[in-house]
Amino acid sequence: MQRFTAERGADTPDQLWVVEHPPVYTLGLAADPSHLWAKAQIDEQAIPVVQTDRGGEVTYHGPGQVVIYLLLDLRRRKPTEKFFVRELVYRIEQAIINLLARYGVAGERKDGAPGIYLADSDVEHLRWHGAKIAALGLKVKGSGCTYHGLSLNVAMDLRPFSWINPCGYAGLATIDLQTLGIATTLAQVQQELVQELQTILAPRSSPMYIVPARTPAAPTVSPI
Repeated sequence: MQRFTAERGADTPDQLWVVEHPPVYTLGLAADPSHLWAKAQIDEQAIPVVQTDRGGEVTYHGPGQVVIYLLLDLRRRKPTEKFFVRELVYRIEQAIINLLARYGVAGERKDGAPGIYLADSDVEHLRWHGAKIAALGLKVKGSGCTYHGLSLNVAMDLRPFSWINPCGYAGLATIDLQTLGIATTLAQVQQELVQELQTILAPRSSPMYIVPARTPAAPTVSPI
């Protein structure tokens, strides 16, 4: 992602990298390592901890989770004015909320805590109100180009979340669609979330490409 961003030019198409990671914890730039509090369990499972240059605290990625990296040039979205990072975050979160609504799940934002949580209005899933189902962490360069992105929990082993303070919040519950009783596939959710992101982010004047891969290494680019 760093290399792609450093080498891209004014005409380089934006890309969405759709991946599924093996188990890994990632730390944001200002992350406090003490939020990885259950070191014995983490070491027993041999889950690596990787320092990244995104914003945010510690989070977990693993099989059964949609991860989409957004390699965007914000300048082409509002050529005559600044496209604010806050607006980008809002739109990404809205894409996730729209996707969840397709499955009858009410998602909501929380002030000061990027990501999506189960809303109190979701009467079908009362037990999980306030649980986090999607995370968000971005890097925005001075050039207006972005990388890193979002994750959405579909059908995971959720135990590794319980060994950390997710996104720096002690006791924060995490949830996935499977636990909510929703039967779907990772591939289906990947496709639907890409569609939502393209609709809400893609500028009419510039194409956006999807890069399908299980990891970000050496992907094959295909247009959408």
